[in-house]
Formats: sequence, C-alpha cells, structure tokens
Amino acid sequence: MLVLFETAAGYAIFKVLDESKLQEVDSLWKEFETPEKANKVVKLKHFEKFQDTTEALAAATAMTEGKMGKSLKKVLKKVVAKEAHEQLAISDAKLGGVIKEKLNLSCVHSPAVAELMRGIRTQMEALITGLPPREISAMSLGLAHSLSRYKLKFSPDKVDTMIVQAISLLDDLDKELNNYIMRCREWYGWHFPEVGKIITDNLAYCKSVRKIGARTNVATTDLSEHLPEEVEAEVKLAAEISMGTEVSEEDIGNIMHLCDQVIEITEYRTQLYDYLKNRMMAIAPNLTVMVGELVGARLISHAGSLLNLAKHPASTVQILGAEKALFRALKTRRDTPKYGLIYHASLVGQTSAKNKGKISRMLAAKASLAIRYDALGEDTNAEMGVENRAKLEARLRHLEEKGVSSSLPLTVRGPKQPDHMRCQAVMMMTNVNSPETT
Repeated sequence: MLVLFETAAGYAIFKVLDESKLQEVDSLWKEFETPEKANKVVKLKHFEKFQDTTEALAAATAMTEGKMGKSLKKVLKKVVAKEAHEQLAISDAKLGGVIKEKLNLSCVHSPAVAELMRGIRTQMEALITGLPPREISAMSLGLAHSLSRYKLKFSPDKVDTMIVQAISLLDDLDKELNNYIMRCREWYGWHFPEVGKIITDNLAYCKSVRKIGARTNVATTDLSEHLPEEVEAEVKLAAEISMGTEVSEEDIGNIMHLCDQVIEITEYRTQLYDYLKNRMMAIAPNLTVMVGELVGARLISHAGSLLNLAKHPASTVQILGAEKALFRALKTRRDTPKYGLIYHASLVGQTSAKNKGKISRMLAAKASLAIRYDALGEDTNAEMGVENRAKLEARLRHLEEKGVSSSLPLTVRGPKQPDHMRCQAVMMMTNVNSPETT
C-alpha cells in the first residue's frame, strides 16, 4: 500500500512496510512514538518539492476544494502509476474519487488511514529526509499566509461582511442617538421645558435648540427653516411664560455641542442607511423585496452570511431571532413562538393579530426561496421576489376579507323548499317515529 501525504513543502509518497499494523487502529499510534518505530512501518518512496509559494498555494487550494492539481497529477503519474496494483491511501475521500476517475487508481480512505496520517505527521521531520525542520516551518508559515489571503480575496460570502457590519453599526447608532437625545431633552428641559412637548421630532428639536441657545433669544430667532409656522408661534409664546430655570452661558454651550453631535450622528445614520439599502439590493434583491432591507440585513447578520442563511429551512427562518423564547417554550412545554425577526417585516405588521402566524409562515417559506435564489442563483434581478410578494399580498387580502365576513351576523337564509318536499319529509319522520304495528 502506498500513502499520499501532503505537506507545505511538497507531496510525499510513502510505502507501507507492514500492512498488518493497520488492522489495529486503536494501538497504531504506539508505532509512531519514536522515529525508529515509525521507519519500520512506513518508508519514503518519493518526495516532490514545490518550486515556490505560488505552486504550494495552487496545490493547497485544489486540495481544499477536493480537486486534483497539476503538481499532484504529475506526481501520481510518475510514481504511483508504475505500481498500479498497489492501493493508494489518502486523507480526503472526495479527492480519492477524483483520482480514481481520472487515473484509474484504487484509493483507500478509512479510520486506519486517518490514524496512519496522524502518525506520519508526528514524525514527519524524521521520515522525510533532506528537508531541514526550519525550512518546513518557514514554508508552512508562508503557505498559511498566502492561503488566508487567497480565501479572503475570493471568498464568495465576504461581501456579506459589509452588510453584517453596517446593520450592527446602524443598531449601535440608534442606541447612541436615543441616549444623546434623551440627555439633550432632559438637560435643556431645565431651562426651557415647554419646548420639549411642542417639538416632538428629535432632529428638529436639536436644530431648534442649536439655533435658539438661551430662552431669551426665542423672540428674535427665525425658526421657519426647521419648524412649521404654527409650531414656531407656539414656541415663541411658550418662551414668554416659561417656568424654566436660568442657566449660564457655559451650560448653553455644552448643550449646543451635544445638539451638534446628535445632528451629525443623525446625518451619518441616514447616509449609512442608504448605503445598506444599496448593498442589500445588490447582494440579496429578492430577499429585500420580500421582507425589506433592515429585516433582510438582520437575518443575514444573525445567520452569519447569506450562504449560511440559505442553508436554513423555512421553519428556522420564521423563528430566527426568537431562540430564547423557543427553548423556554420547549422547556416549559408551552406553545412555541410563531415569528422572530421576520415579525418586523411590513407584510406581518399590516396583518391582524389573528393572521400574523399564518402570514409569518407563508412569508418565511417564500423568503427562504428568495434567499436561496439570491445566494446560489446567477441572476441578480428581483423578479421572483416581486412575484412572490404579490402572491402573499393577495393571500393576505383574502384572509382579511374572510375574517371580516366571518365576523358578520348570518342574515341570509337558504332557498325555501317546495310544499311537496316538506310534506314528504314530514311523512318520512312520522314513519320513523311511529311504533310498529302487528
């Protein structure tokens, strides 16, 4: 039996000297405790060294994908083909199928082979002669860096990282904005509390406070750029009878600086949302049409990538994000949740409470198809998503109309039976109920 062993420096072909040792899988590791014992089990037959890191990277990439590279094909033709009657032990069953198909060589992959590979790896420096340990370490490090760079560059789901980071940052910005706005309203409320109830929009509030400054400046300040005319008049009227306390110029300066921060973060959040919307339409257009860019991005972020999300069944997509509620329900033997992140989709939001579960299930089924189409399909259009959304909206209207009609009182009666049919029915009932006569 021959053994194909891959290293960072090249391909090694070993000859198994005693195949009976492979039958004892559990104790095979004892044969590789020392280099002397290892040399009695296997012997190096041929070593094909890589010329440079580029060749090593190409070989490693082919191996990870279960393909046979040019260098491996060359080695197998040169060495193994001469002993075609020998079996070839390999570490990857998928690669073995490719070798058997292309070179017609008998390949073996079993637990004993895996243990044999592990033993060879522990004594690799002693078994592969003519290759210094320092050179093996240097080539291993270089290949690891090159392979990582290659994977990052050509990873099919690396674009999902942008969506995951963007939606995470968007959520963080929302939390920070809420804290900042709450602090700003509370802080300025000591000086001018009435304006907080008059101006409900947060951005308009901060812009107005930034322009007003001290409460005494309201009468001479033009707020028409940020507020409607009637709201501006109400603010000016409230300033005249305000019950707020007096604050120093330094306090007003800090409040205005906080307003600047809120305005800047809000503008950046708007820009980030537009970026996320464009990325979602480019990467997952059908999913975006079905559930919206925010819900779609959160689903991708929760799964890790679009490809991982495509592997989930529709039932998992439906409750993704409600894991705690699911396990709590299973533990307490209660009803499991009907929806998770998908609850925030517009289709579910516009449904009545009674039909939310049904719509969530149908939306998850269609969204699962859209995710797989986006992740694995070659087209980048959103036609399938638009078509499925139209079907769901029609189904939603049908459910809502059915619910309305079932809640109405039944006032329509069936058609009146003819007299001869009613008489016949009465006679039949009489015959059934009358006692038998002798």
